[in-house]
Amino acid sequence: MPETTPTVTLNGEPRPWRPGLSLADLLATEGLTPEAVASAVNAFFVPRDQRAATLLQPGDEIALFQAIVGG
Repeated sequence: MPETTPTVTLNGEPRPWRPGLSLADLLATEGLTPEAVASAVNAFFVPRDQRAATLLQPGDEIALFQAIVGG
């Protein structure tokens, strides 16, 4: 049986997972400016100041979207 690499899903695309991977790490790896996007993990919004403390697990689904500002 072939060994499979654990992944997370970022906007529908698989990305490699590793122990200790935080949401902030993933965004940095993708080259995204933290202020440019809003984020959710498994459909739960994650505030920007909590991304470094949000550790991802294999199979997590991460959604990034444009933050909407204004009234």
